[in-house]
Amino acid sequence: MINVPKFYEDLTVLQQGRSAPRAYYIPYSNTEAAASGKRGRSPYYQTLNGSWKFQYNTSLASVEDKFYKNEMDVSNWDSLIVPSCWQVNGYDQLHYTNVNYPIPCDPPFVPDDNPVGLYVRDFNVSESWELKKQYIVFEGVNSCFYLWVNGEFVGYSQGSRVPAEFDLTDFLRPGQNRIGVMVLKWCDGTYIEDQDAWRYSGIFRDVYLLARDAHHIRDLFIKQEIADDFSKSELRIDLETTGPSKIIAELKDAAGNLIASGEKDVDGNGELVLKIANPTLWNAEQPYLYQLYVHAGAEVLVNSVGFRRIEVLNGVFTINGQMVKLKGVNRHDSHPILGQTIPLNHMIQDLKLMKQHNINTIRTSHYPNDPRFLELCNKIGFYVIDEADLECHGIGIAENWAEGALHKLSANPMWREAFLERAIRMVERDKNQPSVIIWSMGNESGFDSNHIAMQVWTQERDASRLVHYEGAASGYNGSKDVESLDIESRMYATVQSLEEYAMDESHTKPLFLCEYSHAMGNGPGDLQDYWDAIYKQPKLMGGCVWEWCDHGIQTYTENGVPYFAYGGDFGDKPNDGNFCIDGLVTPDRKPHTGLKELKQVISPVRIEADDLAGLKYKVTNLFDFLDLSVVYLTWKIEVNGEIAKQGHIWELNAKPHASQAVSVPFEKSSNGAALLTFSVHMKDETKWAAAGFELGFQQFELAAATRIDKANFKPISAIKTTVQENLLILEGFDFRHIFDQHTGTFISLTKNGVEMLGAPATFEIWRAPTDNDRNIKHKWIEEGYDSTFMKVYDVKWEQPERSKVNISVSFSLGGYIRYPVLKGEALWSVDGTGELTLSVKAAVRDELVFLPRFGLRLAMPSGTEEIEYAGFGPHESYVDKRRSVHKGTFLLSVDEMHESYIFPQENGSRYGTEWAIASNSQGMGLKFESSTPFSFNASHYSLEELTAKTHAHMLEKSKLTFLHLDYKLSGIGSNSCGPELLDKYRLAEKSFTFDLKIRPIFKEDE
Repeated sequence: MINVPKFYEDLTVLQQGRSAPRAYYIPYSNTEAAASGKRGRSPYYQTLNGSWKFQYNTSLASVEDKFYKNEMDVSNWDSLIVPSCWQVNGYDQLHYTNVNYPIPCDPPFVPDDNPVGLYVRDFNVSESWELKKQYIVFEGVNSCFYLWVNGEFVGYSQGSRVPAEFDLTDFLRPGQNRIGVMVLKWCDGTYIEDQDAWRYSGIFRDVYLLARDAHHIRDLFIKQEIADDFSKSELRIDLETTGPSKIIAELKDAAGNLIASGEKDVDGNGELVLKIANPTLWNAEQPYLYQLYVHAGAEVLVNSVGFRRIEVLNGVFTINGQMVKLKGVNRHDSHPILGQTIPLNHMIQDLKLMKQHNINTIRTSHYPNDPRFLELCNKIGFYVIDEADLECHGIGIAENWAEGALHKLSANPMWREAFLERAIRMVERDKNQPSVIIWSMGNESGFDSNHIAMQVWTQERDASRLVHYEGAASGYNGSKDVESLDIESRMYATVQSLEEYAMDESHTKPLFLCEYSHAMGNGPGDLQDYWDAIYKQPKLMGGCVWEWCDHGIQTYTENGVPYFAYGGDFGDKPNDGNFCIDGLVTPDRKPHTGLKELKQVISPVRIEADDLAGLKYKVTNLFDFLDLSVVYLTWKIEVNGEIAKQGHIWELNAKPHASQAVSVPFEKSSNGAALLTFSVHMKDETKWAAAGFELGFQQFELAAATRIDKANFKPISAIKTTVQENLLILEGFDFRHIFDQHTGTFISLTKNGVEMLGAPATFEIWRAPTDNDRNIKHKWIEEGYDSTFMKVYDVKWEQPERSKVNISVSFSLGGYIRYPVLKGEALWSVDGTGELTLSVKAAVRDELVFLPRFGLRLAMPSGTEEIEYAGFGPHESYVDKRRSVHKGTFLLSVDEMHESYIFPQENGSRYGTEWAIASNSQGMGLKFESSTPFSFNASHYSLEELTAKTHAHMLEKSKLTFLHLDYKLSGIGSNSCGPELLDKYRLAEKSFTFDLKIRPIFKEDE
């Protein structure tokens, strides 16, 4: 058994031998290498990434003493790539939990059976480094580690997601060396790293060596003082050296031209000032960067400089004096195969995809990201809320949310240094990154004196940025001292509460939604409502959707079928199931329809009708810094689905937040439905998209469709009626329909002998619960919405004329135990063409919660694979999730109607459908129409299948095609974590009527 001090349970020891935190940089030997940004081009950098010898142990008791000695034989150990996470490499337990601690809550103590990973690496050090100071940097190790080099103890560190640097000058030698690292899964820091995520362990970020001059720059802080009119700026470079050094600073613009320079002798601490006239300012839309090269001895350090000023002016958040709206997402480090180890190209993929969907802000939930991620944000253009690696909401649930429980650690002086260090190490590392505009003091960790200490230190260290912490507003009787916070922050506040805050003149701070609009599963469904309020109220600075990606882990069934796993799939306890599947993109970064919705809602160009009749429109620039000369519009007018005219509008020039008028040259006619669609495109190629990339669209209905009743062109025949026991058989010229009087519904519809039904038609109120139904579904199930059956009280039929039959059905829908959910009257009329007209009047029991849906449910036979409809598309849409779809006529397969979610649920509905046809490939099927637009769904998965199964790969595809033709379908919302579904999006009516026409057709004859 290895004998080491129990630093991992000692709040007085956060590190041993670790260097003081500093700004992130890599020293280079010349300006050219530094300009490349490629760390491997520096002779002073040596990566230790690669294959290490690895041994997993279930506890310290099983760790062999002196594993780190050079003479120890580790040849029979496993090999493990560094960086990586143990759990995705077959070691230890894959475990997802949100609030609950995965260990007994007994701070600062952790279980005695504390899993341990032993790492050994033999490596060479160049002789050219012999006279250099030599350091090792661990960018991220979860959760704590002990370090040995050549058999000697070097130090200890905890704090998983910020770097740990050690001076190895006295430990390394030229030639071969051995490093030994012992990583513990848990330490006292685990109690404040309780983030809603998979719990990974190991050396999960880069490890490298640095060679430094004996006297070198240890740290630098690049500060800006920008004139009020932005006409000039001073760049103040605070320097800390390890000895006397001549410092030369050169500032070059984006083209490589020298803008300013200076030099100074510094021994210990000093300041070098550069003066810049008319600096080009940085913002996320125009991420203009200067490069600052700082020379000291044989070393060159390079930092990107973005001139910008962040302020709150009269309660309004501004950058460079301009009001800015933060259109953001929360982003965890998450890779479907590598876990929390994120390759550089994966970061780039995320950022490009965000930019393509009009996102300008990232909250690094809930810890600092890899420093290279921030460098990418500088270049590509993002505002970053940099968040400390601090979350301890498990302390609240451990005491059943008793009064003061959540604040217990924040109020405890013994935890003060642990809290404070989380802010210090983040700020010191990232203080020179222009993309960082706000420091966040962690997440869901209560609020008391320790947080206040973090905030006060941060403001004193860096007055150029704002300080944020939502926990100060979370209630639970925390400290009321919020003077050290620059922002009022909320999670999942209602739209109404946001507007009330903004209109209250006593509130002097801008309000930021650090989390809102929960994107879990089929969602979110409330984006437009939030952004209507945010744009309306200057004091509302925007927010970050929760969250960017689903945290699924790619795994395989016994038969080799790949799927994305979530909490509980690995036997992990406690777990929070699929609550980690809550993103705008899939684990492998395929956009959900929720991301498409977000893109349209926050599109930087808004188009409104000024004079719809005169085809005159107002174009509003919602960019904060760019004028509209960077985009152009395309437009097209479609009449009856055919393009009648189209064109471009190139000359746009509206300034930020201003508008301009445009018009479309077109002489309207009254010969059919007319739609005008504008599309907004980028003129030039960018770092994230090609020229012509679409940023958004807007559509206007110029003339409504005139319905042509094609049934009038069909032969109208007399209807022969036959009654066989309970079956009413209706036969006409080319049709034969059968109505079951016992069940009160049609069980067969045929045209020319082709059967159109695969099962009896039924009325339906249930839907497979979405993730955002997770709270309301319990009330639905309690009232039996999921198990209703139809009670038929009475059926009457008559034939008022030879070519018409009317069937009236008095019915109710109800489940077990309870009174019926609703009662209704359904009138079916069949005419001599074989067309059915359904008219329903329904009354819902007064005290019931709103219905998921109401409509007609059909199953059509095998081979029904073609769906054509007029309405909104091409993808799914709902009453509160429909801004990303446009109106038109769409031809899709049944499979294309389906939207796959990792956890099966309601999906694929089409809001606002005017008509729909479901047919086989030869066009034989049913056409549906209503006097008012309806919601339409076609799927090979029944709602029972979608309700019962827990993973998409478990779904069994039916040969039948299931159709839902809904009077209304309640909205999606974001109540899996956010506020309840707004009243206006609920099917809460206590009485309603619904009509529907169903016509058997052969499409080629239509």
